[in-house]
Amino acid sequence: MLKACLPFVTDLSRALAIPHALDFLELAGYGASSLGGHEQVRFLKDLDVEVTGRDVLIVDEVVDTGLTMNYLRRALSMRNPASLSAAVLFDRPYRRLVDDLPIRYVGFTVPDEFFVGYGFDLDERWRNLPDLHLVRDA
Repeated sequence: MLKACLPFVTDLSRALAIPHALDFLELAGYGASSLGGHEQVRFLKDLDVEVTGRDVLIVDEVVDTGLTMNYLRRALSMRNPASLSAAVLFDRPYRRLVDDLPIRYVGFTVPDEFFVGYGFDLDERWRNLPDLHLVRDA
């Protein structure tokens, strides 16, 4: 979607042998809703390209609860893409609060640990490291 997935989406784009376009959006969570106490999600930056009739692949660095991915899936579905699925670098299905997410491609199923590098950060630091590092005592 943005920041943390940038190295992943760049590597993925270079590996794709088919014509494709890239666009970026950014979502933010805020507060808790009155329905179940779940975080609300809103767009900070929307897509610049129209997705109607196009095959859309959402690329994200990690899916935990699935709330943000579900919000994005519903929002993009209303724009009538030809198809809609997702690719994620890290998946944590044991934390999932939402079923039936269109996650078609998963890089790694990972434990509930904190990583930095390859786009992942801790207080906006270490995002630039070329590989992943496990943070102990974060």
